[in-house]
Formats: sequence, C-alpha cells, structure tokens
Amino acid sequence: MSSLPSSLEAPLPPDTAPASAAAIPASAGATAVPTSGQVPESGQVPPSPQVLNSPPTGRFARLPHLAGRSFIPLGLFARLPLAMLTVGALTLVTSVTGSYALGGTAAGAVGIGSALGAPVFGALADRRGQRPVLLVAAVLNTLAVLALIGTAWAAPEAGSFPVAVIAAAFLAGASCPQVGPLARVRWMALTSRGKGGKAGRDLDTALSYEGTADELTFVLGPALVGILASLVAPWLPLALAAAMTITLVPAFAVHSTHKAVPLNRGSAASRKAARIPAVVALPVLAMVAMGTFFGSAQTALSSFSASFATSEIAGLLYAVMGLSSAAAALSVAYWPQRFTPAARWLVSAALMNVLALLLLVPGSLGGMVAVLLVLGMPVGPVMVTVFAIGGLVAPVERLGTVMTALASGIVAGTALGAAVGGQLAQAHGYHAAFVVPVVAAGGLLVLGAAAAAILRKRH
Repeated sequence: MSSLPSSLEAPLPPDTAPASAAAIPASAGATAVPTSGQVPESGQVPPSPQVLNSPPTGRFARLPHLAGRSFIPLGLFARLPLAMLTVGALTLVTSVTGSYALGGTAAGAVGIGSALGAPVFGALADRRGQRPVLLVAAVLNTLAVLALIGTAWAAPEAGSFPVAVIAAAFLAGASCPQVGPLARVRWMALTSRGKGGKAGRDLDTALSYEGTADELTFVLGPALVGILASLVAPWLPLALAAAMTITLVPAFAVHSTHKAVPLNRGSAASRKAARIPAVVALPVLAMVAMGTFFGSAQTALSSFSASFATSEIAGLLYAVMGLSSAAAALSVAYWPQRFTPAARWLVSAALMNVLALLLLVPGSLGGMVAVLLVLGMPVGPVMVTVFAIGGLVAPVERLGTVMTALASGIVAGTALGAAVGGQLAQAHGYHAAFVVPVVAAGGLLVLGAAAAAILRKRH
C-alpha cells in the first residue's frame, strides 16, 4: 500500500468537522469519521466526513438515522410477547385443564388486565420517564407469566375453578410492558426536532412503520404460539415470552431514545395545562371500534372456516388481512402531506366501510381470501392515522398516557367484538357474526367525521 501525502496523514482539525457530525450522536446511527489517514488497500481515499455524515434521503432510511440502528429491531421484537400472551394463555390453560371455557376465561383475563394496566403505565411513564417504568414492568410481567405457567399446571389437581390461574392471567396482562405505544411516543419526540414539512414526513413514516410492526407481531405471535405448543409443549410459548420480556424490554428501556421524551414534572399550573382534552376520546373510541372489528372478524372467520374445513384455519385467513393491512400501513409514508390526517381517516374509513360489506358475500374459502386481501388495504392506514391524530390532540407531556389508552382501546374492543360475534355465530351462523365488523367499520367512519369537524374548528 502506498504512503499518503503528509497533508492527509494528520487528523482533521476540530474546526473543520461538519456541524452535522456534532449534532448526530453515535447512538443515532451516525457513521464514524476516520481520524487517521489510513485508506483501504485498494488505495482509494475514504469519503469525506461530509459524505459519511450526510443524512439519508429515503423515507424509511431516515428512521435509523433519527433513532439509531438498534432501536427498530428492539422495538419490533420487544413487543412480540404481548402478541403471544393472550393466545398463549388460552392454549396452555385449555391444554392442561381440557376446558375451553377456562381457557377462554384466562385469555379474557389477560385482555382485561392489559386494557386496565396499559394507561396506568403510560401515565407513570409521562411522570417518571419510560426507562424506570419499563424496567419495573419487565420484572413484574416476567414473574406474572411464570406464575401463570405454574398455576395452570397445578389447576387440574385443584378440581375446582382455578382462581389462581385467572388472577395470574390478569396480572400478566396488567403488567405487560407497553412497548408499541411508548415507541410511538419516542418517534413523536424525535421527529418533532425536524423543520417544516420534513418533521411531518418523518412522523408519517415512523407511524407507518409502527403500524406495520403491530400488524406483523400480531400475526407472528399467535402463529409462533401454535407452532411451539403443538410441536414441543403448551407451556413453551409463555416461557419464551417471559424470556423475551426480561431481556429485550430492558434493552428497549435503556435505549438512548428515551431521553428525547419530555416529562410531566412541572408545577401544578403546568400539569393543569397538560390535562388531556376531551377530543382525545374520539381516537380512543375509534380504537375500540377497530378492536371490535378485529375481534368479531376473528370469531366470524372461525365459524366460517368450520363450515368448509376446520376452525383452526381461521388464523390463516385472518393473517391474509393482516399482511395486506401491514403493506398498506407502510404506504402511508408516501402519501402527500396535503392529504391531512383528518382526510385520511375519512377516506380510509369510508373505503373500509364499503369493503366490509363484502364479508357477507363469499361462499368459499378462496372467495374469502380475496375479500380479506382487499379489505386489509384500508385497515392499516386507518390505524396509522388514528394514532397520528391521537398524537396531534394530546399534550406533549401526556403522550404516553394517550398512546397507551389507544392501545387499550384495541384490546378492549377485541374482547367486545369476540364476545358479541361469538354469540351471534353460535345462535345465527357466521353471516350474522360478520354484521359486527360491518357495524364497527361504520362506527369508524362516524368517529372520523366527528374528528374532522373538531380539528377543522381548532385550526
């Protein structure tokens, strides 16, 4: 290798370093700048620091630049245990007790616990910071899940209604770390540092990714539970969920992005100014409607698939809608900025309302696959947009509370939709059960119209 001229051997003087290099911490994905004159063996001179530190121009390529390369995989896999918990409790308790009723009760306890506990953790995160709250939640949830496994295996010997199992299931749901909602809070804080339209584009991109991550985990989670429970043991999915929680959630908690989130520790006057406005009820109710859509669709699909094959393939049918929804959620990052969140909500909900009627049409599995593939397209954008509007109307200091409340709305709505859809499917067949997601889609449209009217007045 040939030697370099002396002018290239000396390190760059401090005053020649680009301003962007100082502004981007190493944890935020900035490329290291060489301080010596070494070049690769090919003899090519390394790129200048300005080139190495120039921000990426692609929409999704900017996300690692904003948050750091490790944040995205951590945020994705740390939320997977939540997606495994409900189905895992159902599978384990049903397997060891032989009772579908007890399994369903345990799964319902997980959902109720999650719906009640999530806003509490969100409010605590707003006051105390995400890091300590997530660390405590990770420990509590791991212990609760292990308690659920232990009490479930002891349940057959009890010979009566296993109160301990239901209590452990409730605590497992209530203590579950709310990684997804709190990740959205971090993205909102990180993207708010941008200027003009760039901040809005970055936020749309981040929320599009988050919507896709939710869809993927809630498709992958139940599938992973089914594979592990059937091939190995029914307790293994919950044990794996506990192991992932105690390792991945703390890593997410201490990630440097938590420092970007402001805390609500001000005076009484400032806390009063940060009170959650009544308009937040609209996106929360929208998430309840979205959850009702999901829960009733799952139940109706179970009844539908049982008419043609077995009810077990309902999960595969539901996954079709999840995959198209995830792909559509990613596309929101490329929608024009002039297409406002209120307009996106209205248009996507209207399309979802029309396409939901197609659920009443198919008379074959192939026809239902086609309907679900198309129906998923507006679902993802609606979810992304409702989360975005929740962030717009919430005070900055209460974003954790609002985001976790939105997530709780989905959980509560899913339980409601599954209960109502199940009753209709049992009494009148799957056609009656499919009416529930149609009504839920209509509710999303009405709430979107109300949100658009209120936002118009506010602006």
